[in-house]
Amino acid sequence: MITDPEALKTLIKEGFMPQEEMLAVAQKKGKLQIGIPRETTYQENRVALTPDAVQFLVNNGHQILIESNAGKASRWSDHEFSEAGAEIAYNKDAVFKCDIILKVAPPTEDEIELMPGNQTLISSLQLTLHPKKTLVKLMQKKVTAIAWDYIQDEHGIFPVVRAMGEIAGNTAIMIAGELLSNYKTGKGMILGGVAGVQPTEVVIIGAGTVGEYACRAALGLGASVKVFDNSISKLRRLQNDVGQSVYTSVIQPKILQKAIQRADVAIGALRAPFGRTPCVVNEEMVKLMKANSVIVDVSIDQGGCFETSRVTNHTEPTYQKHDVTHYCVPNLASRVSRTASLALSNIFSPMILEVGNCGGSKEMIRRNYGYRSGVYVYQGKLTSEILGKVFDLPYSDIELLTAAM
Repeated sequence: MITDPEALKTLIKEGFMPQEEMLAVAQKKGKLQIGIPRETTYQENRVALTPDAVQFLVNNGHQILIESNAGKASRWSDHEFSEAGAEIAYNKDAVFKCDIILKVAPPTEDEIELMPGNQTLISSLQLTLHPKKTLVKLMQKKVTAIAWDYIQDEHGIFPVVRAMGEIAGNTAIMIAGELLSNYKTGKGMILGGVAGVQPTEVVIIGAGTVGEYACRAALGLGASVKVFDNSISKLRRLQNDVGQSVYTSVIQPKILQKAIQRADVAIGALRAPFGRTPCVVNEEMVKLMKANSVIVDVSIDQGGCFETSRVTNHTEPTYQKHDVTHYCVPNLASRVSRTASLALSNIFSPMILEVGNCGGSKEMIRRNYGYRSGVYVYQGKLTSEILGKVFDLPYSDIELLTAAM
């Protein structure tokens, strides 16, 4: 036992004596103000949150401000959102003044003008379409911009991209079936097979999520399916996930040409990490296809993988080229906007709740790697290497910026 008063003082000063326990203070949950604008991008029919998701967030103490008619194209009325606890804004300006702005399509230049700054924007990021002007304006306004198509879950999967890919794959086969029938210039065939009749032949180029779900849908209808991709691991995974033997091949021009020549339906489902999708089916191959066969190029938003593809829209979705029906609408999920909105909302609502539990988006970025991986502008600083190189803009590493927080 220490009895010397001076020695005792020294020990206390240096921290060697027992001290009061310092307990961690729980992070205060933040009340978020979330703005959901009505989408103005051409034929964008989706909405970021459904009334049920709004009610879920409002019941957890958050404020939702939604622009009037934001859910109209997905068949949800202002009354349904109001009953769920949202405040209906008849002025777009009020929505863009919220702390967090949640939308589906990338912001337009006019929409960024309405933002006072120092906010969080969550939307998609279309690298091939994102103009430099809008990016610079986001940086000037010190906005933290998060691309939902680059957000990852705990397994390293991009949940929104996968959900939209599932929808696009299934929808592509439904569209092909409609175009094969007597609709417009169709040859009057059923997509699939019946007893005693040769099944429809479907070629799918790409073994990612879109290709996998297109394959599932076509097989479910009884079609004969061939899948092409340059990744052996993707082809192997598709076969394992589908659960039955499917003809698969790497993209060899001669083999692909023979398959395309015999196909009734060709689905373009290739994706590029960034930039343009590789064009693997040239015009000569398309010329060899059967009369009134169908091409659905889901890859058209990245340029398309058929040389004869050109962008169409939901109003005039098809055109004829070399007696082949082409369907090349880039925003395929908007054709089934209610289903797509439900899928988006199922991902966004728990994510927003977690942001609130963390005390705000800034803290969520620091704590959650998956959420952080979607950040391309952080408090006005560009953090995307790809955008920095494409637009010749200085960029910083998000990991270094958050480490300094």
